Amino acid sequence: MAADDTLEVFFAAGRAEAPIPSADLLSRIMADAQAQSAAPVIIAPRPGLFANLIESIGGWPTLAGMATAGVFGVWVGFSQPAGLDLVAEQMMGTDNSSYLVDLLPAFGTEFEEG
Repeated sequence: MAADDTLEVFFAAGRAEAPIPSADLLSRIMADAQAQSAAPVIIAPRPGLFANLIESIGGWPTLAGMATAGVFGVWVGFSQPAGLDLVAEQMMGTDNSSYLVDLLPAFGTEFEEG
């Protein structure tokens, strides 16, 4: 006798005797169904455009970080710290000839040669 045949004996016995629910169980199921059908239906509102936008960028923590970075950028733009002048002078030099530097010397030369 194989293992499947042994299990089949138990399955056949389970199918032969169908369980019948008690009257108490059926009355409780009907009471729950009537209570649920009498309850008011609450429909949740759908999120709006602004809520969808906030969720698409990562939620409120991301929005707070972006706002902080934006405020900091405006603050640095209006009241430039004194240390940035020194850094800019060291990087670019004190003369104003930095606009003469060609940053992409190989770009566009095929059009200039004729």
